[in-house]
Amino acid sequence: MTGSVYWSLSSVYFFYFAVLGATNPYWGLYLQSLGFDAEQIGALMAVFIATKLIAPNLWSYWADRKDAHIPVMRLGAVLTPLCFLTVYLQQGFWSMAVAMVLYSFFWNAILPQYEVITLKAIKGREERYSQIRLWGSVGFIVAVAGLGWLLDWVEVSWLPVSILFIMVMMALSSWWIPASRFWSQKGDSDKESTGESERPSDEMGFWQRLRQPPVLVFLLTVILMQISHGPYYTFFSIYMEAIGYSRSLIGLLWSLGVMAEVVLFAIMHLLLRRFSAQTLLVISLILAAIRWCMIGFFAEHLVLLLVSQLLHAASFGSFHAASIALVQRFFTGKTAAQGQAVYSSLGFGIGGALGAWGSGLLWVEVGAQGSYLLAGFAAGFGAVLMLWSLWRQRVYWAAALS
Repeated sequence: MTGSVYWSLSSVYFFYFAVLGATNPYWGLYLQSLGFDAEQIGALMAVFIATKLIAPNLWSYWADRKDAHIPVMRLGAVLTPLCFLTVYLQQGFWSMAVAMVLYSFFWNAILPQYEVITLKAIKGREERYSQIRLWGSVGFIVAVAGLGWLLDWVEVSWLPVSILFIMVMMALSSWWIPASRFWSQKGDSDKESTGESERPSDEMGFWQRLRQPPVLVFLLTVILMQISHGPYYTFFSIYMEAIGYSRSLIGLLWSLGVMAEVVLFAIMHLLLRRFSAQTLLVISLILAAIRWCMIGFFAEHLVLLLVSQLLHAASFGSFHAASIALVQRFFTGKTAAQGQAVYSSLGFGIGGALGAWGSGLLWVEVGAQGSYLLAGFAAGFGAVLMLWSLWRQRVYWAAALS
């Protein structure tokens, strides 16, 4: 893989996650400035995230059938900023919900296709994935830190302008990818074997692969992990501002978490050589449970808050990288994009929507501490399920070999 290909792949990740860095920390503050209450903010974020249930699967089904991952990705990248303009037309809760659904429908077309494009480009050198993906984290850091500083000087009403600019840059970068390099590799990924006992047979179709017990448990733990992120993604900035932290410091707190994620991505290939992906998922879930409890009960202690942000390396970084490794193992060839889509739609869709909606209700009923405590329980339960799955697989193979 040449340097130009490396940077062209990295650029889309950079701007895609810069959009996330502009929305996740500050969109709740923007909605609050428009007069929406906690329950409405949670519902709006849930509606926005729920588009991941449908959009990635529709786009990926089309992309897999037509072998059109790059055209679909580019279509989503171009239509996302155009649809985002409807945010300026909203007049209330339902019109804002429609605007958010409209642009997110196309935004959700991008990442599942791009994961497939990237994995094709680095075929035979899969350890390079985390080194490319870390530029998404860098984009997130640049956006969240830059906007945190900016919003200390200007009104939060300027946030949509900043998001629109980043979306336009994302659309432009999507045309930098040398498409012919990837179209020539159709179906190649189905010919490789990782040697993992739980990988579904290459002759299996998508639904057969999906029904495999290790796959089902994996997807359920992904949902639980995303549910546990609900209070963090929806109310962390609001919570920090209520405690008394400035927006620039809040931006730095978000950035610290993603910087830890970047370091993790840089060494993830070493961890995957030493530990199985499932083992890394268990460790990530346990550390996530600890993180949410620290934020819920010790947010006023800056040192402990900084430590909790460093744990983002586990709750997102190692969890996501290990999950991508499992998705690549479970779904190959013509099911590759659908596998990425179901990972995105179930985890970030169902899990994210339930987390956002539930945190909106819990924030009113039990407050910040109760919300983060329940988030910790969700992550901990995910760890228990994955441990049970690993135990079940060992028992099965011990019986088969005896």
